[in-house]
Amino acid sequence: MQAKHHVVKQQLESMMESGRIRIGERLPSEVQMAKEFGVSRETFRSAVRILEEEGKLLVKHGVGTFVIPPLPVIPSSLEKLSSVGSMIRSAQLDEGESRVSLKTDSCSKDVAEALGLEPGDPVIVLERIRTANAEPVAYSINTISKKLAGEAFERGEFQGSLLSFFESQLGRKIVTADSEICVPLHIDRNCQRLLLHPQTTVLLLKQVHYDEANNPVMYSLDYLRNDVFTFRIRRTV
Repeated sequence: MQAKHHVVKQQLESMMESGRIRIGERLPSEVQMAKEFGVSRETFRSAVRILEEEGKLLVKHGVGTFVIPPLPVIPSSLEKLSSVGSMIRSAQLDEGESRVSLKTDSCSKDVAEALGLEPGDPVIVLERIRTANAEPVAYSINTISKKLAGEAFERGEFQGSLLSFFESQLGRKIVTADSEICVPLHIDRNCQRLLLHPQTTVLLLKQVHYDEANNPVMYSLDYLRNDVFTFRIRRTV
């Protein structure tokens, strides 16, 4: 037998799907809704809490509870090299970003091997969060040789596509990337930045990006919410 709050959750979802409660609409008061479903306020509150965690309801304390559209899934082919921003825009979502840090650091052994550098060489490390409809969906760590980047990042406030930045500011067009798909541990601090809902899982793409002359120019760790991004590839015999 299902717990009462799960039954209430399903009934609320049916009301949203049927249009009885529309996107953007505020739910009646907690007292009214609990009475309508014949349950306690705590049971109704538990159902609302689950729907809030799933991104279907928005609770504004002191204002009310509103129905919101969940973020759609953003499909992408692994065969096509696309920036996170372009994938978000292709899904007709509002793209946004916030910079976490931009610093000069010493190159680690793994990154040095990927980029053809020496361990300890200076590199630029850019970390940022990408959002879709104001909700964090991706966390990226991009590493570029300081010799290649020069002072380009210091000359202005970088924002937007790194692929475009490479071409316009560094004179290098990124055309290829080798990508390794991983499942990061949930204790990974970068993964935790995206674990907003109970159903959220995260994929990690470890990527080496190459220019037109097949020179490795950037190493990236891209953490992507798997409840938002899906990646497909067609396999043939």
